[in-house]
Amino acid sequence: MILVSVGSELPFDRLVRGVDIWRASHPTVAVFAQIADPGGQGYYPQNIEWARFLTRDEYDRRFAEADLVVAHAGMGSIISALVTPKPIVIMPRRMALGEVRNDHQLATVEKFRNHRNVHAAANEDELPAAINAALEPGATDQSDVAQFADASLINAVRMAILGQTGD
Repeated sequence: MILVSVGSELPFDRLVRGVDIWRASHPTVAVFAQIADPGGQGYYPQNIEWARFLTRDEYDRRFAEADLVVAHAGMGSIISALVTPKPIVIMPRRMALGEVRNDHQLATVEKFRNHRNVHAAANEDELPAAINAALEPGATDQSDVAQFADASLINAVRMAILGQTGD
């Protein structure tokens, strides 16, 4: 099952539409989307099950059941997926399209583009390939990811506090 999450505050029609179109050509794949409120002019999916809002318990249950998460490039979704570990496809909201107040998600996508279990789509044109790549057998690295920081960073901070060098 694929869980699509756009956060609870703003709709993200480009992402939802992209997954909805992808799902139309992959009818055997279950997809559930939390889409926020698309409003009168927003996009309402035709090929996937969806809800405007999920309680925390509902979201956690769906997240646990998911084989893949597709989300806006929000750190909460990324960290949750990395710690699980669960593959995630991220796509940034764009300020120029009125989806967010600034383009910080562009930098997030670039930072995580080559991170294990993270598949980045710069836009809706790249989204189908990113979903397909994430669903490929062996695409998920099941090894543990530190919940708060990479082990090398923790060790470097420890060494600095102790006044030692890594040499």
